[in-house]
Amino acid sequence: MNTEQNKLSKLLDLKERLDGLEPNHLCRFATLSRDGFRRSQQGETGYRQAFALDADRILHSKAYTRYIDKTQVFYMVSNDHITHRVLHVQLVSKIGRTIGRFLRLNEDLIEAIALGHDIGHPPFGHDGEKVLATLCSEHGLPPFQHNVQSILFLERLERRGQGWDLTLQTLDGILCHDGEIHSRFLKPVRNKDFAVLDRELQDKSNNPELELLPMTLEGCVVRLCDTIAYVGRDIEDAIELKLIKRTDIPSNCIKVLGDTNGTIVYHLVEDLITNSLGSGDGDELSQDSIGFSPEVSDSLKELKEFNYQKIYMNPAIKKDFPKIQNCYRVLFETYVDDVQKQKKDSAIFKEKLNTMAPDYLESQPAAVKVRDFIAGMTDDYFLKEAAFYGCSIPKKI
Repeated sequence: MNTEQNKLSKLLDLKERLDGLEPNHLCRFATLSRDGFRRSQQGETGYRQAFALDADRILHSKAYTRYIDKTQVFYMVSNDHITHRVLHVQLVSKIGRTIGRFLRLNEDLIEAIALGHDIGHPPFGHDGEKVLATLCSEHGLPPFQHNVQSILFLERLERRGQGWDLTLQTLDGILCHDGEIHSRFLKPVRNKDFAVLDRELQDKSNNPELELLPMTLEGCVVRLCDTIAYVGRDIEDAIELKLIKRTDIPSNCIKVLGDTNGTIVYHLVEDLITNSLGSGDGDELSQDSIGFSPEVSDSLKELKEFNYQKIYMNPAIKKDFPKIQNCYRVLFETYVDDVQKQKKDSAIFKEKLNTMAPDYLESQPAAVKVRDFIAGMTDDYFLKEAAFYGCSIPKKI
């Protein structure tokens, strides 16, 4: 055995030992790394544990790199302290790993789901998502949804269409994250396989109102942490931009959760951990579910409704949206025409289609190719392309 083979052998032995230790220190409801399951089971995945490998693959994806210039809530704002999508997913990951450590769940799986859960978001956040959904429907496609698109990026679009061969558990958690739905507690739907994932992906594509539940407690943690990470942070951003004042926060929410992002996150995490563990003396989950206490859940729901009314629907952050909406329509229709006429000098060919595998190019209609291209754009690249085609571009304030 040569030196390199000896090194790898030692690392693989260490991996086996780490996998073997998990049943002793993780709770009985946790997902074990050795149970990570991929579509392709033939390839050697090296010395990294299954879900740690997933997190690494997501971090090294091109779609993850583009998080850096993706709107979280506030767009066209010249303020370096306002949250972008890349910070949001890091916050979800950090908060989720904290909860996972106390509940003795698999932190690597939590991290992988958290880092990938918003990877399909198009430019300009949920407002952009709504416009893209309308355009997709007008062109005979299912309405756009970022969680569905996240799966498409990671499984079918990255690496010239090869995808990253992520585990079922990671992909399921990404598809089922649905952070906009308020839930007091979550119980996983166990025993899924890739056939179920494919069916749920199709069902969710056709019915955006369909609620899907993760197959793991780790997926449930990320779903709840999505809300924990954004609800207080969005308030801080809105205060920074002088859209609201701290005193505007509902008094009951202040009483239960506090009035800063730090106190809100602290109390939500504290409650989720202690309520999930229950009133017993043990330090392990006694049942296959996690959730908030009724009082904290009610306060969180009230706070989310406050954010929706006072922040997300605030006219002050929507004033430039008609221009962005028009940019979406111009780009979508222009690119569809470019694909149909095979205009090879168009950006959609130079930046995307020329790098895709033949089966994608031959099997997908023009509207799908355009949807995938636009969904992957950063905000700045979107505006650059829109300006090139003569659109009126909003200016940052």
